[in-house]
Amino acid sequence: MLEQTIIYAVIMLICFPVHECAHAFAAYKLGDDTAYRMGRLTLNPLKHLDLFGSVLMLATGFGWAKPVPINPMNFKNRKVGFALSALAGPASNLILAYIFMIIYRIANHIRPEHLNEVGMVIMQVFVTGVTINVMLAVFNLIPVPPLDGSRIFSLILPEKTYFRMMNYERISFVILIALSFLPVFRVFMSFFNNLVIDAIMFLTNWLGIFGI
Repeated sequence: MLEQTIIYAVIMLICFPVHECAHAFAAYKLGDDTAYRMGRLTLNPLKHLDLFGSVLMLATGFGWAKPVPINPMNFKNRKVGFALSALAGPASNLILAYIFMIIYRIANHIRPEHLNEVGMVIMQVFVTGVTINVMLAVFNLIPVPPLDGSRIFSLILPEKTYFRMMNYERISFVILIALSFLPVFRVFMSFFNNLVIDAIMFLTNWLGIFGI
């Protein structure tokens, strides 16, 4: 249990800052410097971690970081800028998952009997890195406010309708947290998580050229 908690903490210190920094970076490049001025365009975990979300992540495998502040009024095209800056977060997690998968497959090429106890723990870090990053990406792509998927979904909604929906972000977020503890919701999410992991595994098959 302690070992798993430590592994989760290590991955959390990587994937949460990268996710939030990706939001800040995309927004900055698209014309909104709100997050930059607030010191959120950084990979420093202390700038991004939310206490309750971090504790919940360590305890249950489900959690969140502090949302990066974005002002869509600063974008030339509010809907497109908002959607692209939102997409940057889940995209960064998928890239991290892909990198972890490559490292895992290379490490796994070493026969297990050649790995000591520390080596096996490191292997578990790689596996957990894939699963947590995929989980964060898939969950955040759910098109319900305040998740990133709702920002992306805004591209096909009338602007007034979407920004009216944002008024209910807190309520919908509480509902999402409650749903995350339901077995049926976890089964539903696991199905999509596994699809994405299979896709990432397929996209690393080029390693076979090297006999990996």
